[in-house]
Amino acid sequence: MIEATLHTDPGCPWAYSQSPDIAVLRWRYGDRLRWRIVTIGLSEDTERYARLGVTPALQAQRWLTHFRPRFGMPFSAAPRERTIATGRACRAIVATRLVQPELEWAVMRALQFGWFCSDALLDEDEGLRTVLSAVPALDARAVIAALDDEATEEAYQRDRAEARTAAGTPTEAQGKTATTDGPVRYTAPSVIFAAEDGRALEAGGFQSTGAYDVCVANLDAALSRNPAPDDPAEALAAFGDGLTTQEVAAVLAPPLTEPDRADAQARLIEAFADGRVTRTPVGDDAVWRAA
Repeated sequence: MIEATLHTDPGCPWAYSQSPDIAVLRWRYGDRLRWRIVTIGLSEDTERYARLGVTPALQAQRWLTHFRPRFGMPFSAAPRERTIATGRACRAIVATRLVQPELEWAVMRALQFGWFCSDALLDEDEGLRTVLSAVPALDARAVIAALDDEATEEAYQRDRAEARTAAGTPTEAQGKTATTDGPVRYTAPSVIFAAEDGRALEAGGFQSTGAYDVCVANLDAALSRNPAPDDPAEALAAFGDGLTTQEVAAVLAPPLTEPDRADAQARLIEAFADGRVTRTPVGDDAVWRAA
């Protein structure tokens, strides 16, 4: 068993765009990797964005022209009515961890899709409620009610403090840290892999599937690996919260080959026509799930 600590934030486009590589890890190692989420809390207000001249229109344009073509995750072209901060959404992830921990990953995913594929104001409870209500089996009311609880705030501040312990680490040596609010912090999506004997390796910031694989192999060369599946429906059966087209393509790709998005999409459409998978539109793409 290896623990994989994911430093992330639902409002970070780099973390969101890394999703296909994370999906490959989740498929390849299954429950041999124990995932732990640490929310970074990139912003508690929008003052810094205003100073930098960041607007909703500029954000949407960059997502569509820079991130979408390079990494393949879905985005929406519709800008929000105003810029939003990430702290409230991070607290929603932490609150889920305390209220329904088995759904923490699904909530993180839902908030990412809500951030990049909708115009919901996710620093307001109504916007959060709308996004969270779509997560199956989640008590969205209970999560929203827990956002301002002392236990939630304490856990969130522990996350923020942990994310800001990157000074002197391999991640800083690679130039993949930030100091936007003072302390040297991990950038999303930094992953720290830790073996049970205490050995740990860092894949700081945006990395490749290969970088992650090297870390895991060096920590435990005997850890079993699932081969790439032959059928997209087989892959989707392992992901209750579904996968986007690019994520499916990444999981289907054999080692040392590039994901074939066109082929994956064609096979998904065939599986959808056969009733073996479902399709939920998200942004300019979809989330596919096993039927």
